[in-house]
Amino acid sequence: MDEAGPLHARELRAWVAFLESSHLFEHEIQRQLKRDGGLSHGDFEVLVKLRCATGGRLRMSDLARGVMISKSRLTYQVTQLERAGLVHRTACDTDRRAVWAELTEAGAEALARVRPGHRRIVRENLIDLLTPDELETLGDTLGRVAERLRTR
Repeated sequence: MDEAGPLHARELRAWVAFLESSHLFEHEIQRQLKRDGGLSHGDFEVLVKLRCATGGRLRMSDLARGVMISKSRLTYQVTQLERAGLVHRTACDTDRRAVWAELTEAGAEALARVRPGHRRIVRENLIDLLTPDELETLGDTLGRVAERLRTR
């Protein structure tokens, strides 16, 4: 089979549906997060990762891996969040090169404001449209895709 050959009708249909739905989903999430809390989707992901971390903080390098962006992009994003009072950075006591990003109380409050709307959008536009078996298949399938891309 020629891996670089054209996509067949079924393959093309799946690919186009994935692209359209992911772009539309991202747009809907961005609108909701901006409306409810003045956050971008990237801001939201950083705040969620920090909220879920032990003590509400992560080393910047670990946070960059967790949200899957470059360290320089994360530095810019955390700088913006810090200016907004949602995140605070501190030096690591045990490693002079490391910096902690920590969720502030204002950051936790911002996250609490946007989470209900975020959950509603995820449920209305994905979870509630699928059967339990389809959800299982989707999770397995996209998990394999993510794993493949992560190991490149």
